[in-house]
Amino acid sequence: MKKIGILFGQERTFPQAFIERVNSKNAGIEAEAVHINKVAQGEPTEYSVIIDRISQDVPFYRAYLKNAALTGTAVINNPFWWSADEKFFNNCLATKINVPVPKTVILPSRELPTDTADQSFSNLAYPLDWDGIFQYIGFPAYMKPFAGGGWKNVYKLNDMADFFSKHAETGQLVMLLQEEIVFEEYYRCYCIGGKYVRIMPYEPRNPHHLRYSASFKPSPEKLKEMEEIVLRINKYLGYDFNTVELALRDGVPYAIDFCNPAPDADLKSVGEENFAWVVETAATYAIEKAKSNKEGADNLTWGEYVRTSANKEALI
Repeated sequence: MKKIGILFGQERTFPQAFIERVNSKNAGIEAEAVHINKVAQGEPTEYSVIIDRISQDVPFYRAYLKNAALTGTAVINNPFWWSADEKFFNNCLATKINVPVPKTVILPSRELPTDTADQSFSNLAYPLDWDGIFQYIGFPAYMKPFAGGGWKNVYKLNDMADFFSKHAETGQLVMLLQEEIVFEEYYRCYCIGGKYVRIMPYEPRNPHHLRYSASFKPSPEKLKEMEEIVLRINKYLGYDFNTVELALRDGVPYAIDFCNPAPDADLKSVGEENFAWVVETAATYAIEKAKSNKEGADNLTWGEYVRTSANKEALI
């Protein structure tokens, strides 16, 4: 019997519900929490599929998953791509696949990275072209880590003085400076398997537990447009399980945050209806992946960006 494993940390509602739903489908495939007691190089795991919810915070798990993928496990999401990906690259890619995104620049860390010195930055102009950067982005603006998540170390900046004051707090973090999108509506969108999409009204200005309590009601045409953007982003990135956040300014959906390969799926925060959808859809897709798994082969999802690059093709 093929097995599906889920690798997780402190969360409880989604992993347990996912396991129970897979097993209740009686598809001839068993789901369980991943159990690790030894990791030897080149040895396969017992799982056809592993859903990864925690390796971004645990390097040991990331190494385990890469070995599992190398020996035939379909890891959701691809641990090699997730290790290489970050938010600035995603924004750069979006500009090439016709997805609207806020104007964005990347900034060197305020403090020197460990084991570097001034001489390590011979190629970096100092001072930076701050006037050009601020003119391009404008104020108010947002600053956030280029490879972060969970709304950590996110700053709203009102002017240059505010920027320099807040940037001084960021230590060795590499930050993005991003245009503010003053939105009329906001949506958080699950995308699973590159084909299943759920568009959820979302209000990021509310307290965390009330962010899904939003009354935005998009037209059928706008829903279709947003779904197409979500699918396009995930087609090129190659994520099996992701969320895309879209802010509508003057009716145009701007992709604000679309690198969330372990997105929030907790019952208390997403609400019962969204929770039921993500559990059901994740279980359905994981079973699909397990059934199509080819023993010892590469069963990972590689996005259109990687494919076109390997074949030296145009992106779009």
